Amino acid sequence: MKKTILVAGSLNMDMVIEMGRMPAVGETILGDTLSYVPGGKGANQACTVAKLDGSAVMLGCVGRDDFGEALRGNLSAAGVDVSRLKTGESSTGAASIYVDGAGNNSIVVIRGANQECDISYIDENDSLLRQCSYVMLQMEIPYETIFYVIEKAKEYGKTVILNPAPAPGPREIPEEIYKKIDFITPNETELMMLTGVLDCGRESLEKGAGLLLKKGVGNVMVTLGEQGAALINAQGSTYFPARRTAAVDTTAAGDCFNGAFVTALAEGMAVPEAIRYANAAASIAVSRKGAQSSIPDAKEVQSVLKESQLNGNNKNKD
Repeated sequence: MKKTILVAGSLNMDMVIEMGRMPAVGETILGDTLSYVPGGKGANQACTVAKLDGSAVMLGCVGRDDFGEALRGNLSAAGVDVSRLKTGESSTGAASIYVDGAGNNSIVVIRGANQECDISYIDENDSLLRQCSYVMLQMEIPYETIFYVIEKAKEYGKTVILNPAPAPGPREIPEEIYKKIDFITPNETELMMLTGVLDCGRESLEKGAGLLLKKGVGNVMVTLGEQGAALINAQGSTYFPARRTAAVDTTAAGDCFNGAFVTALAEGMAVPEAIRYANAAASIAVSRKGAQSSIPDAKEVQSVLKESQLNGNNKNKD
């Protein structure tokens, strides 16, 4: 029987605007295309789990509108259990995503109904927390709800993964919460914002991760974009290179990485193997446009891993 992964987080409709380059402050430029793509960090991660054949259940809130119905339907079609989603009174969350010709993006999120994902809603779904094996969260729903879920999850003995995005400030996560996080997964910028370490070099990265470890976090896993990922814990630091690929759109690449990582853990992979699996999944996601539309399935990831293994074996023979 598959281990259930509970994702508590945001659901947004992404309005993606493609353009040759990002506008400067005060500048008006012409964009190329506008498209509506299901997104939200929580929904993206749940969608990743389901597409990779994991067992995903989603807790979150949408509005009573067309966007809400579209987001619910898209997750359900991917295989996510959406039976416990809440329908709130606010409009469904939305994000404006600007993507330039190099595949880089800038994102502005309007929380909308995500703000209604409150503690009472979590209590109504306490049975899900008790039944799951892994709990994954991000930072696009109210902080008090996030911290409450983490506390309950550890009380029930679950593995907790926190993706601190958008990044809170150094003092916005209570000290006692850090001790209940098994894996915290910031990117380089988020790590700097969490710790106040204002440099993204390897020495500073490890210094920032060390500060989180001192607070009680079990493992710090930093996503490094085209450089791959770093795992830093009490045993030391290990770096995992990314697969080289031409980036088309980096939207949801981090969400794909996180969802793939926890799926691999749930399937019994050791942490290093799970990180390699997540790197492979993210390398596929950046080669496609959109958020949930860019997420690969399990067969695609396995194909990439086999290809990488063959290339590695060939190099060893030379």
